[in-house]
Amino acid sequence: MDRKESNCMEDHLLNPIVSITMTDQAEQRLREYFANKGFKIGDTLPKEMELAEALGVSRSVIREAMSRLRMLGLVDVRKRRGTILTEPDVLGGMERILHPKLLGKGTLKRLFEVRLMLEMGLGDFLYSRIKPADFKKLEQLLKEERATTDKAELIRLDILFHATLYGITDNPVLTRFQSMLQPIFQYVLDYREQIHQPGAAPSVTHADLVETLRHGNPASFREAMRIHFELHFQLIS
Repeated sequence: MDRKESNCMEDHLLNPIVSITMTDQAEQRLREYFANKGFKIGDTLPKEMELAEALGVSRSVIREAMSRLRMLGLVDVRKRRGTILTEPDVLGGMERILHPKLLGKGTLKRLFEVRLMLEMGLGDFLYSRIKPADFKKLEQLLKEERATTDKAELIRLDILFHATLYGITDNPVLTRFQSMLQPIFQYVLDYREQIHQPGAAPSVTHADLVETLRHGNPASFREAMRIHFELHFQLIS
């Protein structure tokens, strides 16, 4: 076999034929159709027959494709209005399946890393949006931390401390995503405990992070957060 024939075979192996059903195509084309026609959230969409004619497919294919879009939250059927375009819950689907016992080790590790990435990137938003009331909340959590030695309570306060930081960003999507990742984060940490690799206290504490927020800048906060999570980084290295 000469080099040219070998390359042709490699190209074929690297580019497998992807099977796509008529409904798959219709679903994709409907999304494009709604966008290209300028439909906005709340607009009433054309009837099935009109869509079938526009896309050149049968009504049954349109019905199945629209059913998929409805499951995704892109469309909804309203009494006396017909089918309307709706704003989907972009995190809804992920929220329903994001359970540590339903995910493989590789996915758990990558999601654990995502959580660390988010924590490391909070600084700029915290400094531009933090208010005196936020410092009071953080100080109250520090007070409660100092007053207990109960492990379960300390874990609860740790979760609440970091959730409070996310809340300061005033970004509901971010805070919701953080709460979705928290069970993953805790699951990995619990696993570390089970394999007898308990984590020591971080050299940068929550109190240190609050002080950095008061007197530092985004860069110094990022460095402090990196040290705070040093054991977590060691866990994934």
